[in-house]
Amino acid sequence: MTGYQVRETRRAVGGHVYRLRVLSDKQQFADPDGHGARIGISSAQWSLFGQLWPAGGLLAQAMQHFDIAGKRILEIGCGIGLASLVLQKRGADVIASDMHPLAEVFLAYNAALNDLPALNYRQLRWDIALPSLGRFDAIVASDVLYERDSADALSTLIGRHAETRAEVLITDPGRGNSARFSRLLAAQGFDADSMTCPMDDRDIPPHRGKLLHYRRGLAP
Repeated sequence: MTGYQVRETRRAVGGHVYRLRVLSDKQQFADPDGHGARIGISSAQWSLFGQLWPAGGLLAQAMQHFDIAGKRILEIGCGIGLASLVLQKRGADVIASDMHPLAEVFLAYNAALNDLPALNYRQLRWDIALPSLGRFDAIVASDVLYERDSADALSTLIGRHAETRAEVLITDPGRGNSARFSRLLAAQGFDADSMTCPMDDRDIPPHRGKLLHYRRGLAP
């Protein structure tokens, strides 16, 4: 008995249909041992990792076309893991990470659903250093700038784990914190560009967000 309900959904990326186990709705909650509460996940936030959000779909599409050659890649806040699954299918050197206690379980299940090898996964809190994680040539994430303090915490995390020559890709639905995040990354030597993108083709008109692309030590 899990204490929560799930369903299966499908998402096409790059001509391939990915099967995904997600929570049945945003009302699901199960934290019997209080692990989520101890690391700051409220009952209202608990189910958010287990949804396929438009920004997550946009990141997966971006990862289908991203140059992965020779790059060590970290996904932050992977949730159900679609972007990391796309990278895994392409043969990328990728580590998926999240702080939610069930993210690893869902990621493993979704890899198996798609006949992919298990992904490398690390539980990662933004506020606690994890030196053993190492440094990455690319750090990617979707909809992680959801609070004002998120920009500060995320930029600090990137400072710990980005190589001297590195890229950061963030898909953002426009929550209003990206300008501060861009300023903080500029202070670390990153140049920025952005592209406005449809977040969900089913919406009429489509909800539009941004693909934020930061580079340090690399030509555009």
